Amino acid sequence: MKRISNRTKRHFIIRKKVKGTSSVPRLSVFRSNKSIYVQIIDDIESKTFLGMSSKVILDGKNKTEKAYNLGLEFAKIAKEKGFTKVVFDRGGNKYHGRVKAFAEGARKSGLIF
Repeated sequence: MKRISNRTKRHFIIRKKVKGTSSVPRLSVFRSNKSIYVQIIDDIESKTFLGMSSKVILDGKNKTEKAYNLGLEFAKIAKEKGFTKVVFDRGGNKYHGRVKAFAEGARKSGLIF
């Protein structure tokens, strides 16, 4: 029998509660060892409106600062495309470190969740 990791279990629990619509889409965050990837998704129509990763962010001393700067840039682009309110999906990760830094950066740029 396969064991499911704790992150995967948390992700299933979160996804049962969090749904994205066209009026309030889901902001999905995936954190790998090297980068952080974010997307704005409409779950009803299965569409991805906007996606970005920390690979395009060049300024920042470490991964946490890059995640914060990604939040700032991502929120600016999302607001230009007309997205002001989203539902935050942390992808099973704990709200700590790079995920928290991204969320704070996005909130500072005006994204509401």
